[in-house]
Amino acid sequence: MKKTISYIRRVNYYETDKMGITHHSNYVRWMEEARVEYLRHIGISYKEMEDKGIVSPVIGLSCKYHLSTGFDDEVEIFVSLKKYNGVKFSFEYTIKNTANGKTVLTAASEHCLLKPNATPAILKKDYPEYDKTLNECLKD
Repeated sequence: MKKTISYIRRVNYYETDKMGITHHSNYVRWMEEARVEYLRHIGISYKEMEDKGIVSPVIGLSCKYHLSTGFDDEVEIFVSLKKYNGVKFSFEYTIKNTANGKTVLTAASEHCLLKPNATPAILKKDYPEYDKTLNECLKD
């Protein structure tokens, strides 16, 4: 079953700029927080992956900003696995203001999976338990 999880957080004062709105770079940080929570929710600890030597650097990112947020606004970040091919995966995100339900941002990120020597980590071969879990998340 294709899984979407949500992650709720509040905009901190330090995340706003001189104009009183959330600085655009913070949305990318929130996406990372939500992605780590997504993996935890499906049973993959990102810390455990890194302890095993797997890293997943960002190789692509796209964001569409719809509305701004400000200090103390609560947002809900919806994240789901969009694609997975064994050596790369991508996620899609929708961030909504919980007060009015309006979409603040839609985005996608793409990541490769690497071993410590910077060669591709082929999960099906190297970490079949992760491969199985990620494939399960793509099923409709």
